[in-house]
Amino acid sequence: MDIARLYDLKEGFTREEILICFSGPFSHSIIEELGNAVKKYLEIEQLTKASLMDVFSIFIEQTQNVRNYACMKTAEGNSDHDFNCGIVVIGKAGEKHVVSAGNIVERRDIAGAIDRLDSLRPMDKQALKAAYKEQLRNSQSDPKGGGLGLIDMARKASEPLEYAIREIDDRYC
Repeated sequence: MDIARLYDLKEGFTREEILICFSGPFSHSIIEELGNAVKKYLEIEQLTKASLMDVFSIFIEQTQNVRNYACMKTAEGNSDHDFNCGIVVIGKAGEKHVVSAGNIVERRDIAGAIDRLDSLRPMDKQALKAAYKEQLRNSQSDPKGGGLGLIDMARKASEPLEYAIREIDDRYC
């Protein structure tokens, strides 16, 4: 990277109200260290305990989703992309905090993720609570959690979850 552009990068973060950004491999230890940094940063912002925990929980869930997807792809023997590299950003939109994450995903896995997200978007807090309880009952036999994390993020979010898919090539998004 051209180090002379660091100021431009910082200015872009300021303009976009990005508080924290990490791009790279999501190992367990990196997630833990980033989590500590996020928690300290949010404490400095003097959020209420409930808001701090909601933002922190969503951050952890998103980074673990990237890590778990990478582990699944590695177990399948897929090594032509580093699925463990991703990005996570915590920013502000007015008074609200926004947590966003992204990673490379095989195109064949996109439809299922979209279906799960689209099913949650129209739900209100009561419907999300009921969906969480139902998923909890149904996922007792699923050691991966069976989608509880997405429902939990939707429950903690003040607005419906958003997503964007960017095609990379014929196989990856």
